[in-house]
Amino acid sequence: MSSPCHETVSLDELSSVFRIDLHDRRQVAARFPFRLSRYYADLITAPDDPVWRQAVPAVQELFDVAQSPDPLHEERLSAVPGLIHRYPDRAVLLVGTQCAVYCRFCLRKRSIGCGIDSIDADQALDYIAATPALRDIVISGGDPLLLPHDTLHALLTRLRKIPHVEIIRIGSRLPVTDPGRITPQLCRMLAEHHPLYLNTHFNHPVELTPQAAQACKLLADVGIVLGNQTVLLRGVNDDGTVLQELFSGLLRFRVRPYYLHQMDLVQGTAHFRTPLHRGMELVAGLRGQVSGMAIPHFMVDLPEGKGKVPLLEETARQEGEGEWRIRTSSGQLVTYRDPP
Repeated sequence: MSSPCHETVSLDELSSVFRIDLHDRRQVAARFPFRLSRYYADLITAPDDPVWRQAVPAVQELFDVAQSPDPLHEERLSAVPGLIHRYPDRAVLLVGTQCAVYCRFCLRKRSIGCGIDSIDADQALDYIAATPALRDIVISGGDPLLLPHDTLHALLTRLRKIPHVEIIRIGSRLPVTDPGRITPQLCRMLAEHHPLYLNTHFNHPVELTPQAAQACKLLADVGIVLGNQTVLLRGVNDDGTVLQELFSGLLRFRVRPYYLHQMDLVQGTAHFRTPLHRGMELVAGLRGQVSGMAIPHFMVDLPEGKGKVPLLEETARQEGEGEWRIRTSSGQLVTYRDPP
């Protein structure tokens, strides 16, 4: 399945190549959109391998009706359309709903792929300018690096003109899902807006390809600080050897493993979730086996917008079968339940 980058692969083509009936997956894609870049499809070696599970619809997505479409209350916490203001000094600016691949575990399954290429950011930028406490802006979406270069350049320029905005971070999975889009021209434009940080999203060692390495090199060579946020996914990377290879490989790419995320409580994703203790065991198992730089923080993003909490013995306590009490940064105790 080789051809130029930036193309997409259909479910019909996957069905033909792997000789598998995907009729039931089309029903899933009608509810939760499907998009798969040609590049990322080329990493699939068999149905249900780690890349397939991340990118191809699964019938379990339709069975999960108990979880919330918006478990982190992003819509409630949107001060104005397209701007999530959950923490005092930070906000997330949403600039589109398109990605090179629609990940099946996405936090924003409710909106990704809905057909909006970009979002009018004027109101959000006005809010940022009028809120001096905001010093750290995360640009997300969708994938911001899919915006036309002129559009992204204009957005970054406006943010840089706001005196109290000190840090700009971009969240993009393009280095993983379509690294050919990371061009020298794009990197030179991004470098005009330093200090600039980029968090990407490698989940499995098979994604550590030469093309991905080149994309990360181009970004790092112009001074962009690279981090990675991995999601712990059942049947994909919930294995100590896999994570050890992934995190060590990221350091070779000049990418710092930043977070290992517990799977969010997003509707349509319950089949990916692991018990909390599994992630804690996996991170503990990395200690002494890899460099400390290769060990991310294991984080849970608590429901109802209560925020991210590192899962440590002093913050998370198991109180019963599958039930935990987690202490937030403000001292609040929140009940968290493992998947049944």
